[in-house]
Amino acid sequence: MTYIEEFVTVAGARIRVLRGGREGAQPLVFLHGAGGHTGWMSFLDALSEDFEVFAPEHPGFGRSDDPPWLDEVGDLAYFYLDFLETLRLDRVHLVGTSLGGWIAAELAVRNTVRLASLTLVCAVGITAGGNPIADIFRMPVEENLRRFYADPERAERRVADMAKADMNVVAKNRVTVTRLAYRPRFYNPGLAKWLHRIAVPTLLVYGDKDGIVPPEFGEAYRAAIPGSRLVVLENAGHAPFDEQKDAFLATFRDFIGASLNR
Repeated sequence: MTYIEEFVTVAGARIRVLRGGREGAQPLVFLHGAGGHTGWMSFLDALSEDFEVFAPEHPGFGRSDDPPWLDEVGDLAYFYLDFLETLRLDRVHLVGTSLGGWIAAELAVRNTVRLASLTLVCAVGITAGGNPIADIFRMPVEENLRRFYADPERAERRVADMAKADMNVVAKNRVTVTRLAYRPRFYNPGLAKWLHRIAVPTLLVYGDKDGIVPPEFGEAYRAAIPGSRLVVLENAGHAPFDEQKDAFLATFRDFIGASLNR
Protein backbone atom coordinates (compact mmCIF):
# COMPACT_ATOMS: atom_id res chain seq x y z
CA MET A 1 0.00 0.00 0.00
CA THR A 2 1.08 3.60 -0.43
CA TYR A 3 2.31 5.78 2.41
CA ILE A 4 3.05 9.44 2.93
CA GLU A 5 5.85 11.32 4.65
CA GLU A 6 4.87 14.24 6.82
CA PHE A 7 6.28 16.40 9.59
CA VAL A 8 4.40 17.05 12.81
CA THR A 9 5.32 19.28 15.74
CA VAL A 10 4.90 17.91 19.25
CA ALA A 11 6.29 19.48 22.44
CA GLY A 12 8.13 22.02 20.29
CA ALA A 13 9.93 19.33 18.28
CA ARG A 14 9.30 18.86 14.54
CA ILE A 15 9.60 15.18 13.67
CA ARG A 16 9.30 13.11 10.50
CA VAL A 17 6.50 10.56 10.35
CA LEU A 18 5.72 7.92 7.73
CA ARG A 19 2.01 7.09 7.65
CA GLY A 20 0.05 4.56 5.65
CA GLY A 21 -3.07 2.43 5.71
CA ARG A 22 -6.75 3.20 5.77
CA GLU A 23 -7.54 6.46 7.52
CA GLY A 24 -9.82 5.80 10.43
CA ALA A 25 -8.64 2.21 10.95
CA GLN A 26 -7.32 1.30 14.38
CA PRO A 27 -3.93 3.02 14.79
CA LEU A 28 -0.61 1.21 15.10
CA VAL A 29 2.49 3.18 16.09
CA PHE A 30 5.93 1.68 15.40
CA LEU A 31 8.96 2.98 17.31
CA HIS A 32 12.32 2.28 15.66
CA GLY A 33 15.57 1.15 17.23
CA ALA A 34 18.94 2.73 17.96
CA GLY A 35 20.16 2.33 14.39
CA GLY A 36 17.64 4.92 13.23
CA HIS A 37 14.53 4.97 11.10
CA THR A 38 14.57 2.17 8.51
CA GLY A 39 11.87 3.53 6.23
CA TRP A 40 8.60 1.98 5.16
CA MET A 41 9.61 -1.67 5.52
CA SER A 42 7.58 -4.47 4.00
CA PHE A 43 6.17 -5.61 7.35
CA LEU A 44 4.77 -2.10 7.92
CA ASP A 45 3.22 -2.24 4.47
CA ALA A 46 1.59 -5.56 5.37
CA LEU A 47 0.28 -4.17 8.66
CA SER A 48 -1.14 -1.14 6.86
CA GLU A 49 -3.70 -3.47 5.25
CA ASP A 50 -5.38 -3.76 8.67
CA PHE A 51 -4.27 -0.66 10.59
CA GLU A 52 -3.49 2.99 10.10
CA VAL A 53 0.28 2.79 10.65
CA PHE A 54 2.41 5.62 12.02
CA ALA A 55 6.20 5.24 11.95
CA PRO A 56 7.79 8.34 13.53
CA GLU A 57 11.47 9.19 13.54
CA HIS A 58 12.44 9.89 17.15
CA PRO A 59 13.52 13.35 18.23
CA GLY A 60 17.30 13.49 17.97
CA PHE A 61 17.39 11.11 14.99
CA GLY A 62 17.66 11.61 11.24
CA ARG A 63 15.58 14.48 9.89
CA SER A 64 13.70 15.05 13.14
CA ASP A 65 14.61 17.91 15.48
CA ASP A 66 17.04 17.39 18.35
CA PRO A 67 15.20 19.33 21.07
CA PRO A 68 17.02 20.82 24.09
CA TRP A 69 14.84 18.84 26.52
CA LEU A 70 16.00 15.42 25.27
CA ASP A 71 18.25 13.96 27.97
CA GLU A 72 17.02 10.41 28.63
CA VAL A 73 14.68 7.71 27.38
CA GLY A 74 12.00 8.81 29.83
CA ASP A 75 11.82 12.10 27.92
CA LEU A 76 10.91 10.16 24.77
CA ALA A 77 8.25 8.24 26.70
CA TYR A 78 6.57 11.50 27.69
CA PHE A 79 7.07 12.86 24.17
CA TYR A 80 5.19 9.92 22.65
CA LEU A 81 2.38 10.29 25.16
CA ASP A 82 2.08 13.86 23.87
CA PHE A 83 2.37 12.53 20.29
CA LEU A 84 -0.64 10.24 20.81
CA GLU A 85 -2.61 13.08 22.34
CA THR A 86 -1.66 15.62 19.65
CA LEU A 87 -2.67 13.24 16.85
CA ARG A 88 -5.77 12.19 18.83
CA LEU A 89 -4.88 8.51 18.59
CA ASP A 90 -6.83 6.12 20.81
CA ARG A 91 -6.90 2.32 21.16
CA VAL A 92 -3.36 2.29 19.80
CA HIS A 93 -1.36 -0.86 19.13
CA LEU A 94 2.10 0.31 20.21
CA VAL A 95 5.04 -1.63 18.75
CA GLY A 96 8.65 -0.83 19.62
CA THR A 97 11.87 -2.53 18.61
CA SER A 98 15.14 -2.50 20.56
CA LEU A 99 15.56 1.09 21.81
CA GLY A 100 12.02 1.73 20.58
CA GLY A 101 10.86 -1.16 22.74
CA TRP A 102 12.48 0.45 25.75
CA ILE A 103 10.70 3.72 24.95
CA ALA A 104 7.40 1.86 24.57
CA ALA A 105 7.86 0.12 27.93
CA GLU A 106 8.68 3.41 29.65
CA LEU A 107 5.55 4.95 28.10
CA ALA A 108 3.36 2.06 29.22
CA VAL A 109 4.43 2.17 32.88
CA ARG A 110 3.47 5.84 32.89
CA ASN A 111 0.08 5.74 31.15
CA THR A 112 -1.78 3.15 29.06
CA VAL A 113 -5.03 5.07 28.68
CA ARG A 114 -4.56 5.45 24.90
CA LEU A 115 -3.19 1.93 24.31
CA ALA A 116 -5.01 -1.19 23.14
CA SER A 117 -1.89 -3.38 23.22
CA LEU A 118 1.87 -3.29 23.62
CA THR A 119 4.41 -5.26 21.57
CA LEU A 120 8.09 -5.19 22.52
CA VAL A 121 10.45 -6.58 19.86
CA CYS A 122 14.00 -7.42 21.00
CA ALA A 123 13.55 -4.68 23.59
CA VAL A 124 16.32 -3.34 25.78
CA GLY A 125 15.64 -1.23 28.87
CA ILE A 126 16.18 -3.81 31.62
CA THR A 127 18.86 -6.34 32.55
CA ALA A 128 18.76 -10.13 32.29
CA GLY A 129 20.04 -11.84 35.40
CA GLY A 130 21.47 -8.52 36.51
CA ASN A 131 23.53 -8.13 33.32
CA PRO A 132 23.11 -5.53 30.55
CA ILE A 133 23.55 -6.28 26.86
CA ALA A 134 27.06 -6.58 25.42
CA ASP A 135 28.94 -3.29 25.18
CA ILE A 136 28.12 -2.26 21.62
CA PHE A 137 29.70 1.15 22.26
CA ARG A 138 33.13 -0.54 22.36
CA MET A 139 32.32 -2.99 19.58
CA PRO A 140 33.68 -2.46 16.03
CA VAL A 141 30.85 -1.28 13.77
CA GLU A 142 31.22 -4.31 11.49
CA GLU A 143 30.91 -6.74 14.41
CA ASN A 144 27.82 -4.95 15.67
CA LEU A 145 26.20 -5.19 12.24
CA ARG A 146 27.11 -8.87 11.82
CA ARG A 147 25.43 -9.66 15.16
CA PHE A 148 22.20 -8.16 13.82
CA TYR A 149 21.08 -11.03 11.60
CA ALA A 150 20.99 -14.80 11.95
CA ASP A 151 21.67 -15.16 8.22
CA PRO A 152 25.37 -14.38 7.50
CA GLU A 153 24.55 -13.22 3.95
CA ARG A 154 22.06 -10.67 5.25
CA ALA A 155 24.65 -9.53 7.76
CA GLU A 156 27.27 -8.99 5.05
CA ARG A 157 24.78 -7.02 2.96
CA ARG A 158 24.10 -4.83 5.98
CA VAL A 159 27.82 -4.18 6.39
CA ALA A 160 28.06 -3.27 2.68
CA ASP A 161 25.03 -0.97 2.95
CA MET A 162 26.78 1.10 5.61
CA ALA A 163 29.11 2.43 2.91
CA LYS A 164 26.08 3.99 1.20
CA ALA A 165 24.56 5.53 4.31
CA ASP A 166 24.38 9.29 4.93
CA MET A 167 27.18 9.64 7.46
CA ASN A 168 25.74 12.89 8.81
CA VAL A 169 22.59 11.01 9.80
CA VAL A 170 24.63 8.10 11.16
CA ALA A 171 26.69 10.49 13.30
CA LYS A 172 23.60 12.34 14.57
CA ASN A 173 21.93 9.05 15.52
CA ARG A 174 25.02 7.78 17.33
CA VAL A 175 25.39 10.97 19.34
CA THR A 176 21.76 10.74 20.44
CA VAL A 177 22.02 7.04 21.33
CA THR A 178 25.15 7.72 23.36
CA ARG A 179 23.37 10.49 25.24
CA LEU A 180 20.36 8.30 25.97
CA ALA A 181 21.90 4.90 26.65
CA TYR A 182 25.61 5.02 27.44
CA ARG A 183 25.51 4.96 31.25
CA PRO A 184 24.01 2.70 32.36
CA ARG A 185 24.25 0.70 29.16
CA PHE A 186 20.86 0.40 27.49
CA TYR A 187 18.77 0.02 30.63
CA ASN A 188 17.04 2.04 33.31
CA PRO A 189 17.73 0.65 36.81
CA GLY A 190 14.28 1.82 37.92
CA LEU A 191 12.18 0.42 35.07
CA ALA A 192 11.81 -3.26 36.01
CA LYS A 193 10.19 -2.55 39.38
CA TRP A 194 7.35 -0.64 37.67
CA LEU A 195 6.61 -3.00 34.78
CA HIS A 196 3.77 -4.51 36.81
CA ARG A 197 1.86 -1.30 36.07
CA ILE A 198 1.42 -2.31 32.41
CA ALA A 199 -2.24 -3.28 32.24
CA VAL A 200 -2.75 -3.88 28.51
CA PRO A 201 -2.18 -7.13 26.57
CA THR A 202 1.56 -7.39 25.98
CA LEU A 203 3.50 -9.42 23.42
CA LEU A 204 7.26 -9.94 23.60
CA VAL A 205 9.03 -11.07 20.43
CA TYR A 206 12.72 -11.99 20.32
CA GLY A 207 14.97 -13.77 17.83
CA ASP A 208 16.62 -17.01 18.89
CA LYS A 209 19.89 -15.94 17.25
CA ASP A 210 19.91 -12.29 18.26
CA GLY A 211 23.57 -11.45 18.89
CA ILE A 212 22.74 -8.07 20.41
CA VAL A 213 19.75 -8.63 22.72
CA PRO A 214 19.35 -12.38 23.33
CA PRO A 215 16.03 -13.97 24.37
CA GLU A 216 16.99 -13.92 28.06
CA PHE A 217 15.93 -10.27 28.03
CA GLY A 218 12.52 -11.32 26.78
CA GLU A 219 12.29 -13.76 29.68
CA ALA A 220 13.11 -10.94 32.09
CA TYR A 221 10.34 -8.77 30.62
CA ARG A 222 7.89 -11.69 30.68
CA ALA A 223 8.57 -12.28 34.37
CA ALA A 224 7.92 -8.62 35.18
CA ILE A 225 4.85 -7.80 33.04
CA PRO A 226 1.72 -9.58 34.30
CA GLY A 227 0.06 -11.77 31.68
CA SER A 228 2.61 -11.00 28.99
CA ARG A 229 3.35 -13.52 26.27
CA LEU A 230 6.88 -14.28 25.01
CA VAL A 231 7.49 -15.70 21.53
CA VAL A 232 11.03 -16.55 20.39
CA LEU A 233 11.20 -16.81 16.60
CA GLU A 234 13.57 -19.35 15.07
CA ASN A 235 16.37 -18.33 12.72
CA ALA A 236 15.88 -14.67 13.57
CA GLY A 237 18.29 -12.05 14.82
CA HIS A 238 17.69 -8.53 16.04
CA ALA A 239 15.08 -7.65 13.38
CA PRO A 240 12.64 -10.60 13.33
CA PHE A 241 10.02 -8.46 11.54
CA ASP A 242 12.46 -8.34 8.61
CA GLU A 243 14.35 -11.62 8.74
CA GLN A 244 11.29 -13.75 9.56
CA LYS A 245 8.57 -11.38 8.40
CA ASP A 246 5.83 -13.97 7.82
CA ALA A 247 6.36 -15.63 11.20
CA PHE A 248 6.43 -12.24 12.90
CA LEU A 249 3.21 -11.09 11.23
CA ALA A 250 1.47 -14.38 12.05
CA THR A 251 2.54 -14.06 15.69
CA PHE A 252 1.39 -10.45 15.91
CA ARG A 253 -1.97 -11.07 14.25
CA ASP A 254 -2.62 -14.08 16.48
CA PHE A 255 -1.84 -11.94 19.51
CA ILE A 256 -4.13 -9.13 18.36
CA GLY A 257 -6.93 -11.59 17.64
CA ALA A 258 -6.59 -13.14 21.08
CA SER A 259 -6.46 -9.69 22.70
CA LEU A 260 -9.67 -8.59 21.01
CA ASN A 261 -11.45 -11.69 22.25
CA ARG A 262 -10.55 -11.12 25.92
